[in-house]
Amino acid sequence: MDGFSQAVLEDYGTLVPDEGRRYLQIIRDGAQRMGALIDDLLAFARLSRAPLVKAPIDMSKLVGDALVELDAKPGRPGLKVSVGPMPAAQGDPALIKQVWVNLISNALKYSQKRAEQVVEIGSQTREGRDVFFIRDNGTGFDMQYAGKLLGVFQRLHRSDEYEGTGVGLAIVQRVIHRHGGEVWAEAAVDRGATFYFNLGGK
Repeated sequence: MDGFSQAVLEDYGTLVPDEGRRYLQIIRDGAQRMGALIDDLLAFARLSRAPLVKAPIDMSKLVGDALVELDAKPGRPGLKVSVGPMPAAQGDPALIKQVWVNLISNALKYSQKRAEQVVEIGSQTREGRDVFFIRDNGTGFDMQYAGKLLGVFQRLHRSDEYEGTGVGLAIVQRVIHRHGGEVWAEAAVDRGATFYFNLGGK
């Protein structure tokens, strides 16, 4: 649908009235959103079947790799990123990198309307466990809806305000739970959000 709609716009665009071009663009946008949703659902399903390949993880390097992948390196204009010292961890490096990519992209998405985006990444110790966190100065959310946050298709903001399929945080939760860990969030409306996770064990 996306490809043929694009072909019509490119090959016959001058023959199609403005309203027709608008309809074709709506079809393209819908097809692209459906494609992204299918990709995310397939990734979510694969997490249930793929074996965990645990190894020592240099968490600082993993965060750095995720920042490079998202073009969110410290020093980017309009973006202030700070990364504190983090202990090594034990887990599946590829899956934990996906956790960081999803959480960092979430922080960037929901702070994009700030004059300066502020993202803080670090760790702390709680009850003998290493806890990793990412904090942003974005739009935040009402904590009474926090229980919905990590479910598939659960969104606390309208899709016309912030793009996304509603699967990214569910993937984070699935990965963390498969490692025997926990993930949770703290936030306030218009005052940013902080996501925490541990990988189980002490």
